Amino acid sequence: MEKWWKNAVIYQIYPASFQDSNNDGVGDLRGITERLDYIKKLGVDVLWLSPIYKSPQVDNGYDISDYQAINPTFGTMKDFDELLAKAHSLGLKIMMDLVVNHTSNKHHWFQESRKGKDNPYRDYYIWRDGKDGTAPNNWGSFFTGSAWKYDAQSNQYYLHLFAPEQPDLNWENPTVRHSVYDMMNWWADKGVDGFRMDVINYISKPEGLPDGKKGKQELYANPEPLVANGHHVHEFLREMNQTVLSKHNLISVGETPSVTVDEAEKYASLDNKELNMVFQFEHMGLDGNSNPALGRWADRKASLKDLRANLTKWQLALAGKAWNSLYWNNHDQPRVVSRFGDDTTEENRVLSAKMLATMLHMQQGTPYIYEGEEIGMTNAYFSKIEDYVDIDSLNSYHQIVEEQHLVDKTTMMNYIKMHSRDNARTPMQWSDHENAGFSKHSPWEK
Repeated sequence: MEKWWKNAVIYQIYPASFQDSNNDGVGDLRGITERLDYIKKLGVDVLWLSPIYKSPQVDNGYDISDYQAINPTFGTMKDFDELLAKAHSLGLKIMMDLVVNHTSNKHHWFQESRKGKDNPYRDYYIWRDGKDGTAPNNWGSFFTGSAWKYDAQSNQYYLHLFAPEQPDLNWENPTVRHSVYDMMNWWADKGVDGFRMDVINYISKPEGLPDGKKGKQELYANPEPLVANGHHVHEFLREMNQTVLSKHNLISVGETPSVTVDEAEKYASLDNKELNMVFQFEHMGLDGNSNPALGRWADRKASLKDLRANLTKWQLALAGKAWNSLYWNNHDQPRVVSRFGDDTTEENRVLSAKMLATMLHMQQGTPYIYEGEEIGMTNAYFSKIEDYVDIDSLNSYHQIVEEQHLVDKTTMMNYIKMHSRDNARTPMQWSDHENAGFSKHSPWEK
């Protein structure tokens, strides 16, 4: 099958922040359709849409309650069909964001699962009895707090690596896997051209769910070393490939935190038995905090030497063996001009943006551009915690400042200004008109 994705450029759209067509302050599918000619002129080949499915929006759409319905805020399935048709008429492809490590707690599967241990959907999720009156193990959620939520209705705990409203699916259950594959085939038959897979290397949990290592000042253990690149993940992805991906001429990319070069070679091998490529995060961690309890929350700059060494490492290691994805920005990362460049003056912002773009596109791999990156958008630099919307930023502020007292408010605000996911989610700046041409209504985010 043709490896067309090797010569493609991907443009990521965060629908809520791209273009508002009905002036309610939130971007939508019709807004994206209106801007397709602009995207085509950029030289883009594929549009990656962050989740547009039905969702309570606890985590901005990464908590899905129905994989085969459009969230009403973004429009209707008719609007999606029109977007898909126009994109294809312009020679553009559409890549969906596939979030199947977890669902929303409002999903039909979870609602049924809660009804009791004998319910057919019980084993769709990861339920466990407590241990000594507390959670089944010491894992922490990536959004702070415990990774376990007690459910009084069914008298057990369920696992949620992210928000309590995002229960993890049990991929050891073959019925779960084939329910996911059926949904993917439904979208592929509809005409979509690929899938970006959210934290896909977390889907294989370790047998027995053992405790993790907890460092000083950490309330909970980081589960990532235990859940990333699990024992059965390659088996599951090969099954997905055989059941879905190989049956259609699709692009596939996996978000894979903590992936190593050796693991990446398995995920994205040139024989295409699993995925086309993966997102690795080593270069995104070069400016994190030296204190594990603070994680990525820091205000230091990465060194050029370290950045160059890391990018070179991945270029050389995968050459001739697997395929690299190339990116600076996405919906979870701060703006690259503010992060690795200099946005303190207009001249330096422009020079930084051009330099970083040149650096990205001159490497081997498939480049990913995030909305606004092409015009050098910068971090938001909000001055008050009340201006931030992102659940991770807000939870981290409350835990680190108010509960653990690890840093003071001023220091944490500096960290959030540098690393909050809100930096990537402010509305696209189309013009110098009201609300930067995004909407005539006050935007959902400043």
